[in-house]
Amino acid sequence: MNSHLEIIILCGAISPEREVSLRSGRAVASVMAGARLVELASNELPEWIDGSRHVVFPVIHGDYGEDGQIQAELEARGVSFAGCDAAASRVCIDKVATKQLMRRAGVPAIPEFVFAGKAKPSADKLIAELGQQIVLKPADKGSSVGLYVTQGLDELIAALADIPAEGQWMAERRLSGREMSIGLLDGQALGLVEIVPLQGVYDYKTKYTKGSSDYRYPAPVTSAQAAGIALAAETLYAACGCRDFARADVFLEPDGNFYFLEINTMPGMTETSLMPKSASCLGLDFTSLARRMIAPALARARAPQTR
Repeated sequence: MNSHLEIIILCGAISPEREVSLRSGRAVASVMAGARLVELASNELPEWIDGSRHVVFPVIHGDYGEDGQIQAELEARGVSFAGCDAAASRVCIDKVATKQLMRRAGVPAIPEFVFAGKAKPSADKLIAELGQQIVLKPADKGSSVGLYVTQGLDELIAALADIPAEGQWMAERRLSGREMSIGLLDGQALGLVEIVPLQGVYDYKTKYTKGSSDYRYPAPVTSAQAAGIALAAETLYAACGCRDFARADVFLEPDGNFYFLEINTMPGMTETSLMPKSASCLGLDFTSLARRMIAPALARARAPQTR
């Protein structure tokens, strides 16, 4: 094994989240001396990447980066990489599969109604099942892509008409209360971040537009609430087979109950991202966080029998 391993930061690729991925990759590269930034123009792993010389830090959000594709390619080539393996990535990008694991592990999750875009249920049926306020979203996308938040029959009818025929979709009752997120590093929960959109809902545009939301971190909650959410996040991380790092999204309702929405295996690393804010609650600055995120992959590369 070559003792010198070059860190390759992969970002970009082709998905609705390409621009955010580029921003994440550039931010990580700016604090990781000696690493090489590679901005992918297609959903293909460069042929020159070699497990004997390189360790990969993928920061590719959405398609290709979060669905297990690039992880499977790296594994097949024997390249050590940061983050969840292919199997965990495939599970976590699928919100339905994730929620099934949540329930088995005892992590609070709200009921969902799953349907194919080509076989949409009626608005009346969804309201009868879930109530007047409903959220529609793709079952296998991240970063609030394709999110519809509706109130009442007319808005739901319009949203259903707008949904494309391809893909799997999920409907849930709209949660009230406080939206939060919590990072996980080596299976341990970091700080709880509260998200306060300045207008509307926390959708894709709001998430990645600087100044569109306020953030409170650590979130102002009771110690018991913080501990309960942290324990549930760690349980979810383990149940999904995650490794190295992830970020989980949760809603805290006015009655004190909380519900997890999903777990993200490729958290954003931009200037507005939640993972760095969560880490800062425990005293980790951006540079320290990035180094902690790549460290297990470097260790695996130097001990190939454990890869």
